Amino acid sequence: MSSAAPTIVLKPRKALPFFSRHPWVFEGAIAHGEGEATPGQMVRVVSHERKFIAWGLWNPTSRICVRLYSWDEGQPLDEAFWRRQIQAAVAMRREVFAGGDPERACRVIFSEADGLSGMTVDRYGDWLLVQWTSLALAQREEMLLRILNEELKPRGIWRRTEKGMAEAEGLEIRDGLATGEQPPRPIVITENELQFAVDVVEGQKTGFYYDQRDNRRAAAGYVRGGRVLDTFCYSGGFGLAALKHGGAKEVVAVDTSAAALELARRNAELNGLADRMRFVHEDVYKQLEVLRDAGEQFDLVILDPPKMTRTRGALERAMRGYQSLNKLGLSVLRPGGILVTCSCSGLVDRTMFEEMLAGVALDTNRRIQVLEARGPAADHPLALHCPENAYLKCYICRA
Repeated sequence: MSSAAPTIVLKPRKALPFFSRHPWVFEGAIAHGEGEATPGQMVRVVSHERKFIAWGLWNPTSRICVRLYSWDEGQPLDEAFWRRQIQAAVAMRREVFAGGDPERACRVIFSEADGLSGMTVDRYGDWLLVQWTSLALAQREEMLLRILNEELKPRGIWRRTEKGMAEAEGLEIRDGLATGEQPPRPIVITENELQFAVDVVEGQKTGFYYDQRDNRRAAAGYVRGGRVLDTFCYSGGFGLAALKHGGAKEVVAVDTSAAALELARRNAELNGLADRMRFVHEDVYKQLEVLRDAGEQFDLVILDPPKMTRTRGALERAMRGYQSLNKLGLSVLRPGGILVTCSCSGLVDRTMFEEMLAGVALDTNRRIQVLEARGPAADHPLALHCPENAYLKCYICRA
């Protein structure tokens, strides 16, 4: 099989990132192909000097023309290879979480970070949620889900799609039950001694933001009985942690989504914390202006907006958005208060985000001290060969 695979020849001076195990080959790096490659087919990638680099999967529709998976010429992309990749990802979570609550409520496969570019799997107790962002891996869904079933034995696997993947990858699949039983709505999971109701069928993204697990607990440690503003609150994760672990006297939770606020309200009731949590259905920027103009002050302000840009062309506008948001956040934060400010935009790196915060400090004439510069939880590891997956930044600051 491998000897008959088409070959992709790279241009001169374009091979170094891929010898260094970066998994994405864009069209601009490709000189030509040898042999007819069909979408999703395994291809052999070589330098212009014909030196083997890696085995990958071809997709001419995508900006990422080849996703690389195996740098061992003797290990093509057969079922045994995929099984080892999945087994390694599952084993890492078992070792890191060692039977604790996160082992049953975590990200099991994190795409590039687990050597499975284009595949994301979250675990919700007895159910799994899978999301494909690669046409080639979606074509192998039956095999990959069979391996997942053998390794984790879930009662069911639900498939979710990501907006824009049909155009980006030529991927035509729908949300729905992939294998096993329908998941309950909601599924209740445990995180840091709190219970959360999760709707994997219609919730945002893949249902729950596991990546902020440790940051929610860390932020709660700075509450110390104070008043908290939780913006873009979604299911109430930061606010509920502030109440449970920080003893907050009040949390004001703001979100533009009525469905998200209903979920947050349900979670507050589930944990017996609804009496200290107030919910506001409004655009966050507008609500911050209302609170500022009313002279409201909080001891801790949480800014956890959704991704602000997916393209480099929109990066400048995104940075203006972060700057405006953080200035508004500071306007309702008491002197000496704690600002928890986040970005999940992968194109915004830490240097850019810190420079933005420095500009905000100058514009507002306030000193911002970074107490903790945090990233995602351990089930979202960083692939050093693919820095693009270092997307989440969480800064806990004193202002």
